[in-house]
Order: sequence, then structure tokens, then C-alpha cells
Amino acid sequence: MSVRAFPGFLCTLSRRQTPVRRANININRFRTRRSLWVDSRTRLTTFWAPTGGISAKTGEDDGVNSLLIRAGFLRQAHSGIFHLLPLGLRVQEKLEKLVDKHMRSIGASKVSLSSITSEDIWRRSGRYSEDSELLRLKDRKESGFLLSPTHEEEITTLAAGIVKSYKDLPLRVYQISRKYRDERRPRQGLLRAKEFLMKDLYTFDYSTEMALETYESVRKAYAAFFDELKIPYLVADADSGAMGGDLSHEYHYVSPLGEDHVISCNNCDYVANEELAEKGGHYSSDPRLHTTTWRGISKDGCPINVYIPASPSATGEHLSARWPDHLNLHAVSAAYPDLDTTIEEPLTGSFANTGKVVHIIDQRLSFLADLLPRSSSTVIVTTHPKTGKPLDLTRIQPNDPCPRCFSGALKVQRAIEVGHTFHLGTRYSEPLEATVTVPSEGSSSLVALQMGCHGIGMSRLMAAVASKKATESGLGWPRAIAPFECVIIAAKGADRDAETLYDELSGDIDTILDDRPIKDVNFVWKMSDADLIGYPVSIKLGREWKQGKKVEIECKAAGVRLNVEFSGVKQAVLELLAGL
Repeated sequence: MSVRAFPGFLCTLSRRQTPVRRANININRFRTRRSLWVDSRTRLTTFWAPTGGISAKTGEDDGVNSLLIRAGFLRQAHSGIFHLLPLGLRVQEKLEKLVDKHMRSIGASKVSLSSITSEDIWRRSGRYSEDSELLRLKDRKESGFLLSPTHEEEITTLAAGIVKSYKDLPLRVYQISRKYRDERRPRQGLLRAKEFLMKDLYTFDYSTEMALETYESVRKAYAAFFDELKIPYLVADADSGAMGGDLSHEYHYVSPLGEDHVISCNNCDYVANEELAEKGGHYSSDPRLHTTTWRGISKDGCPINVYIPASPSATGEHLSARWPDHLNLHAVSAAYPDLDTTIEEPLTGSFANTGKVVHIIDQRLSFLADLLPRSSSTVIVTTHPKTGKPLDLTRIQPNDPCPRCFSGALKVQRAIEVGHTFHLGTRYSEPLEATVTVPSEGSSSLVALQMGCHGIGMSRLMAAVASKKATESGLGWPRAIAPFECVIIAAKGADRDAETLYDELSGDIDTILDDRPIKDVNFVWKMSDADLIGYPVSIKLGREWKQGKKVEIECKAAGVRLNVEFSGVKQAVLELLAGL
């Protein structure tokens, strides 16, 4: 081979030392800026935690989202889509370990289902809709793929192909995976996003009795999971909605950021979400009441008139500004399931002439049923189609009577839904033909699987916990999911002592060492940064250490600040963490 084919070859040989010397110079310059030496200790010089000076892109006043961004837990990539940074990922991983622990307690196996599903099985289950929040994928073959917002169809299809005998049951499988929805208006960061992390547990049994036993075991596991976070929560009776089934419960954190309303009694254990909650007492028809008419439309385009008593504070017949506080659209939808629920504000103007008109009347205005004009196409609804009870179409207000104990008063609270359990029955197994052979009186028969679906919003839970535990100075994570249980902050000259203390703690306490050079980040800034991130315990080797070899330990959640000898630090920290 001729060297002429590589004209730079001889030149490289003749100057082979030069690039090496230049490389050494560059590396040494870099080392003066930031050490490349890494040991086994977790240090903030080698752990990426970009804090401070960053605000959310949305422009909304979403305090907890901005706080998570400023504290270095996440960044917004696009509208409703977020990247988790190392601190956020540590919180997520600890949540996942906690979920794994409690799913193992009920014998659940972990799986990972594809994020891609197909329109076909969603059509077979009856849940496909062009106007839904499904995110659609288009490939070169126009195959009709979707990004899954949930996996009931896929897991049922999988079980149908594998489980053939009752001896294969019960089956409990779960996953922690990314989900997707075409959210019309993403808001409040992780609380309402297009991409989110969910834990889904799917259970299969061959009888209703077994399925209900499974449901109760899942509820106990959920209670144990939420108890470990040590944040008060509500468990509310819930409506199954589009998921199907006739038994479900929601898990909520009370919060002004919540989009749900949870109704509870101050005298008994009655708790229900707004879709299912009822008032106590009986309301009789009263012609003296002023009437307000809300106009909506059905899914097939016919006009709907809803009649409710006017609010006592209202003037005139129309209450457009008061609809969110007065009309219960959930109750209207339950009374007439064909209501188009995408329309929340009262309609004005004329309707297309379909011939059909629907009148839905609150029980206090039932006298209107005899006064309204009728024709062969007029529909008048005065009772619930399933229960036959007279309709109460107004929202529950604080101090309304409890429907269970009657003597208690109801409380209405905004809340964030962080978990949900559903007993689905055969809602998916029948259309997707998931059946098993079961012995029956000397023979055998095919029965549809009894199914349950139980979710926890993992990314939403992170934001909800952050909002519940935030303080004026920053975040405040519970020990179970804190990115680190404690941080060690050393003043100038105490670096070696801080490392010795780290080694003493690290075997039993999840610790990080803030070893950023004082010339770059001063001691006071480090303390403010620790408050912003929200470590449960902060350990400082500052003035007290220099003067009397005392270590300062602070736990803001417990309202405790201690000065202890070096030998007592570990025990003091463990005692503080035990209460968090």
C-alpha cells in the first residue's frame, strides 16, 4: 500500500507527540474547573441537579410545577410533555419500588405491555371514538395504531390467548408504563399532561365471588401503599364511567389544585365523588320556586332543556355565571345518558329541527311535567332511569344533609385523584372472548373472565405529594420517596469531616454530599438549595462545628433543629426519619 494514498500519515508520524501534549493541557484546564475524579460517595459535584432560576414555559400560575422545575426535578419539553431529571427520576424509582413491594404482597407479577395498541380491539370493546382523547399513529400502511392511554383491551386479549382453564386462575399482573392522551388543554404540569406514568394492575378470576375477594385484597394493598407516604387521603365511592363495571373507589388528596370534588360527612364514614354523591332528605315539588333553564344537546343533535330551581342569590331566570356552582351535569348525564357532555355552558340560539325535544326536570319542579307542551316526539324525564328515584339536578353544597346518617352535614372539598380501583366484571372479557373452562355438575362450561383494573397515577402522584408537602422555602418530601433522605453541607475547611460523616451514615441512610466548592456556591446558598429540593433532613458542619465540634441537624417537617456530637449524629437522624 502506498503512503501516497494517505497524505496525512507521514505528517502524523512526525508530529505524533504534539496532539498528546495538547490533549493533556486541555484536560488539566478542565480539571481546574471541575474535578473528574469520582469515588463511591454520592456528591452534588457529580450528580446533575440544576436548581434555581428557571420558570415553567406554560405561563400558567401552576406553583407546584414551577417549584419542581426550579428545584431541578423536571423540565418541560413541549405542551403537556416533561423530561424527568435525576432528582425526579430518583423519586419515581422509589415510588416504583414501593409499588413493587405492595403488588408482590398480593401475588402480582410484573409485565411490560407495548405502548402501541390498535383501533381494532378498541372498536371490539366499544370504547373507540373519533372524538375521544386517543392519540393516533399513522404508519405507511395506515394500520390504525394508537398510543395507549390504558391497557384493558390489550391485557384481556393477551389473557384470552393464554388462559384456558380455571386452574390457571387467579391471575394478577401489573405494569408501570408511560401512557398517552390527546389532552385538549394540558395544565398544572404533571397533574394534567399528554404523557404520564401509570401503574396498572389487572386481575382475572372465574367467579364473581372470587373477583370481589380479589378486589378487597387490592384495596388493602392500596391502603398500605398510601399509608407509607404518611399523607392523609380520602377513599371515595366512585362512578365507573366509561371504564365499565358497577364497583369502584377513588383515592384522593385534598388540594385546591384538584379538579375533582369529593363529598364527605362530618358525622359518619360517607365519602363519594361528585359523580356518585347524593344529598339526604326529600324535596317536594313547589310551584312557588323560580326556575332556571339550562339548554344542552344530545349526541344525536336533539335539543335538551334542563329545569332546576334558581339559586337564591340569582336575579332573573338565567344563571350563566353560576352554572359551575349550581347545575350538576353528572346528575343530568345520569338521568339522560345520551347528553353531549362536551358542552358545559348553556347553549343559546336555535336548534336544528329534529322533531324530538327532551325535558329533564328536577324533583322540586316536577309540576312542570304537566305544563310543558307535548307531542309524540317529546321526552320528559323526571326519574333516574336505573333507580327510579326523583331527580336532584343541583350540585351538593356545604352543609347539605348526609344521605347515609341523615344527621350529619356534608363537606365539599377539591381533591386530586391519585388512584382508582375498578371491579369490571365481564365488561371486556365478553366482547374480546376471554373465557375459561370451568367444571359444572359433572361436565364443564365456558365462562367469561371476571376482571378488575386498578391504577395509580405515578407521575401525577409525584406532583400531588409535592403540592401537599411544599413549604414557603421549597419542597418537603416524605422519607419513603425523597430523592435522598439527608444532605450533608460542609463549611470551608470541613470537607474531610463531611466525608467521614457521609461514610458513617451511608450504609443505613440514603445520603448525598454537597461538596460543591465554596468559591462557586457559598454555604448560605447551599442551605437554601437544600430547602428548595426538600431533603427530609439537612446536616450542617458550620459555625457550631468550627467552634465546638457540634453537628447541626435540621428537620423542617418535624420542626426540629439539633446540635449533637459527631458520635450521636447517626442515631439522631434515624430517629427523625422514623417519624417521616
